[in-house]
Amino acid sequence: MSQDQKTAYSPDELKEFEEIILQKLGVAKAELNSLKETLSKKNDSGTDFTASTSKLLEDGADTLERENMSQLAARQQKFIINLENALVRIKNGTYGVCVDTGKLIAKDRLKAVPHTMHSIEAKLAKK
Repeated sequence: MSQDQKTAYSPDELKEFEEIILQKLGVAKAELNSLKETLSKKNDSGTDFTASTSKLLEDGADTLERENMSQLAARQQKFIINLENALVRIKNGTYGVCVDTGKLIAKDRLKAVPHTMHSIEAKLAKK
């Protein structure tokens, strides 16, 4: 049976996707924790208030770096939520089905982007 005729992935295939997602989830959570630790250390900066120009530039660079790290942490948190939602879709039997076309999402696409809810055709059509 071709993938076009299939309407759902088999339990074995779903188990394979679940393992991929759980692995990515573990890595993502570790990275988020690392970002949070780094951010909390950056917030514990010293109380040295020397008004030199280099100190002001340093503070500006620290602020920019902190903002970038905060954005990375927010993106990582969103990625974790998307992965957790994919696990829910596996449990409720809707995983791997495109929300736009109703067709099965290609296995290669799911392996690359396991939290996707869109087939590549639907994704390209939105551009």
